[in-house]
This record gives sequence, structure tokens and C-alpha cells, in this order.
Amino acid sequence: MTATLRRFGTRGWLLFAAMALIWGMPYLFIKQAVDSYSPASVVAGRTLLGALLLLPFALRQKALRPAWRKIGWVLAFGAIEMAGPFLLLGHAEQTLPSGLTGLLVATVPLFAAIIAFAGGDRAILKPLRTTGLIVGFVGVGIIVAGPGLAAGGTLGLVAIGEVLLVAVLYAIAPFIVARKLQDVPSLGTITLSLGAVGLFYLPIALLTQHEVPTVQSTVSLVALAVICTAVAFIVFFALIDHVGPARAPLFTYVNPVVAILLGALILGEQITIGLLIGFPLVIFGCWLAATGGVIRERPPTEELPPVAPG
Repeated sequence: MTATLRRFGTRGWLLFAAMALIWGMPYLFIKQAVDSYSPASVVAGRTLLGALLLLPFALRQKALRPAWRKIGWVLAFGAIEMAGPFLLLGHAEQTLPSGLTGLLVATVPLFAAIIAFAGGDRAILKPLRTTGLIVGFVGVGIIVAGPGLAAGGTLGLVAIGEVLLVAVLYAIAPFIVARKLQDVPSLGTITLSLGAVGLFYLPIALLTQHEVPTVQSTVSLVALAVICTAVAFIVFFALIDHVGPARAPLFTYVNPVVAILLGALILGEQITIGLLIGFPLVIFGCWLAATGGVIRERPPTEELPPVAPG
């Protein structure tokens, strides 16, 4: 792994650092946005603005027409990657701290390994990967028994269940890309998906928004759409182009650190003993389950399915 990271180069490290920060920030912005916006309003605002910002890039790359040809699977991807998760995250963060939410979303590789095994990939659960699953879920158990209960008793556990469901959905979505949308440009899939989800949630947002949004919530919603959605995907594509699809996702193991630190420094969220114990177990378990302890090289032309943005 160390030799792999050395090949990033200066530009690669800058892109890596940008993605580690950008996709560690959504949970802070979601937490602030749902203070005065309904969860549906947050989803509608984030996706519509994100789609509008990405549209010129998608048009320039002529990525929309190939995506439109498979609109059914594009919509399925949007429902699983965006429509469900974005709403669940907004609702859960009305109860949970943003840092804890970011950490729980990092369990995606654990569920991805289980889904791959259920789909017939028996090699996915070799001894080291199986150990990673066990370690990761032990970490989740420690978090649920400590910070989860402290976050609001039964409501906290329900919210944790929502976030873990988000992790399951994020683990399923790449399989749709890999098996049904592998010949469709990711930018086209993402732009159409964001637009469709935004249009779906717009009337729900209008019906559920009952209070006047605050300036802070509005700024957070705009930042969520611009920085954590549109800019994030543009930077992510640049990272893939520079370091390849095998190494690009490594930043996802840094995202929870950013989420927890931002929650503590900006929102004053408590870092508990349970979180300190469970956090490294979850991250180490996810890495071991996802990689088996090694980084495999893939052909540079292979396109990586989108990573969960939060």
C-alpha cells in the first residue's frame, strides 16, 4: 500500500486531500441544513442545484445521450444512490451527531462484501476479508451501545438504523453501475439521476417545508449542492484520471476522520470513549473487508462506480 501511495505525485495528493475533505463535509452541512429545512427540501435543493451545475460538463462530454438510452437503470441507480439515502441521512441527522453519521456511512465496504458474497462471489469472504467484516461490525456494535444510545435513546437507535440502511443502499448502487451501466459515462448517469431525484422531491419539499429557512441552513444547503455534489464529482473524475480507479477510492477511509473533527470543532459534538474505540475498528474492518489487506491494480481504462458522497 505504501508503494502504491507513493505513485500519487503532487497533483494526485492534492486531489486526494480535496476529496478527503469534500466528502467528509456533507454530514456537517446536512446537520445544519435540517435545522430549518425539511429533509425532503434538503434533497430537492441539493440534487436540483447539483444537476444544474453538472449539466454543462455533461453536455460538453456528450454524456447525456448514452445515459438516456438506459434511463430505466439510470433512474434505478438514482433511487438507490440518491433518493433513498439523501432523505434518510437528513432525517437521521435530526437526531444523530454529524460525525457519528459520517462514521456509520463508512461501513459501506462491509455491506458490499456481504452483497457480493450473496451474489455468488465466494472468494470475497476469504479469511482476512471475513476477519474485516467481524472487526467492522464489532466496532459498529460498540458505537451503537455507546454514542448511539447517548444520541437519543430509542430515537438514536432508529436513526442509526436509517444510516446503516443508507450504507446498504450505497453498497448496492455500484453493482447496478457495474452490471447495467458499465458502458454509460458516469457523468451522464449522475447528472440525469440528480435531476430526476430533484424533480421527484420538489413537490414533496413544497408540501413539507413549514418554516422560514435560516441563513445558516440555506448557506449549508448551497454548500452541500455546490461543494459536496457538483465540485466533488468533478474532482473525483480528475482523481480517477490521474491515479487510476484502483487507488482513487483510498480517500474514503479518511472521510470519517474529517466528519468527526468537523462535528467536534464546529458543532461542539462530543467525542466519546465508545466512538474512540469503535471508530478505528470500523475503519480497519472496512479496509480489510474491501481489500483483503492488499491493493490490486486494475486496467486504467476501467471506470470506477461512484463512491458514496454522503
